[in-house]
Amino acid sequence: MRAARPSEYAEIGALTLHAYTLDGLLDDDSDYARELGDAAHRAEHADLLVAVADDEKVVGTVTFCLPGSPYAELSREGQAEFRMLAVAPEARGQGIGERLVRACLDRAARCGCTSVVISTRPQMVSAHRIYQRLLFERTPELDWNPEPGIELIAYTRALEG
Repeated sequence: MRAARPSEYAEIGALTLHAYTLDGLLDDDSDYARELGDAAHRAEHADLLVAVADDEKVVGTVTFCLPGSPYAELSREGQAEFRMLAVAPEARGQGIGERLVRACLDRAARCGCTSVVISTRPQMVSAHRIYQRLLFERTPELDWNPEPGIELIAYTRALEG
């Protein structure tokens, strides 16, 4: 895992948008689709991380942020958050998503955070399995709807300190 490079932003945006569209999570012309495709903006306002294959092709990405970031939705003082976890379809099942989440947990600990909080769609069951393996706990009191018809559920993971 490493920070994304500016030369990769278009590829990262396309990968993220493709992964979410393939999983039936959005319409290609939605505002959120435009946000997913704009990796340069994410890199400017948060930490954009990537997983790369041996040939340096980007095969996964995640956006890590702290409270106060334009990308923070739930995190409060002492918490970190990650969003827009995506793995290229051809690279799924290889542990890339889990390694990206672990990178976020490590980064949060290095930042002195005491927990990590995330929002996810109920239908993202493969991601939920990763979160459960990594000891995230469902936090229903933080569930929310960013817009009508879109339900987000929350998970939180305490960090050892």
